[in-house]
Amino acid sequence: MSRPKNDRAIDLGSPLLNDIADAFLKSATIGVTKAAAEDTYYAVKRGSVSSQDFEYTLKNMCKEGAYYGTVAGVFVTTEYGLESVRGRRDWKNTMIAGAMTGAVMSAVNKNNKDKILVDAMVAGTIAGAALFLRNLATGSLHK
Repeated sequence: MSRPKNDRAIDLGSPLLNDIADAFLKSATIGVTKAAAEDTYYAVKRGSVSSQDFEYTLKNMCKEGAYYGTVAGVFVTTEYGLESVRGRRDWKNTMIAGAMTGAVMSAVNKNNKDKILVDAMVAGTIAGAALFLRNLATGSLHK
C-alpha cells in the first residue's frame, strides 16, 4: 500500500507527518481567510476600523487558523491510522475518520452526547461527500 507522491515545500521525513503538516497548513489558511473576511465585512458594515478591531481580527485569525488546522490534522491522522489497521485505502476510512474527527472536536468543545453524535454524523457525511467530489473531478469513481 502506498500513498500518492506529493511534492511539498516542507519535508518532515515521514509520509504521515508530511500529510499532517500539509493538511494543517491548507486548512489553517482557510480558517485565517474566513476570519479575515468576516471581520472585514463587519468593519465595513460599521463604517470604521479601530486599532482594537484590528487586534481582535488578528487574534481571531490565529484562533480560527489553529482550529481549522487542528481539525485537519486529527482527520488525516485518524484516516492514516485506519488505513494502517484495515490494510486498505477506501471510502470507509474517509467516512469513519470524518465521523471520529467530528465526535472528538465536538467532545472537546464540551457538547452533550446528542450534539456529539450529530456532529460525528455530519462530519462523516461531509468527508464522504468531499471524497466523492474529488473522485468525480479526477475521474476515479471506480476506485
